Amino acid sequence: MQQGAFSFLLILQDMYILKVKGTARIPDYVQLRDDDFTLLAYFRVDRPEKAFAKVGLTAKEDELIKLINDMPYGKMQRLDI
Repeated sequence: MQQGAFSFLLILQDMYILKVKGTARIPDYVQLRDDDFTLLAYFRVDRPEKAFAKVGLTAKEDELIKLINDMPYGKMQRLDI
């Protein structure tokens, strides 16, 4: 059980975020990826709550929403949380 918690902490240290521009029919999305660029969460910009809970980032929700709103489309950024 300890090892699983340790692995989760490693994911939190090396996480990347990418904001993807939607089209007229497809909304804007955000991708959260780990250090190996494995997709951890994929969610609409206007509905991030469940995704933050999935990856254990509910405590940083306000900070992440501000970051998502301010970041440009198509540019991957490293999350320093």
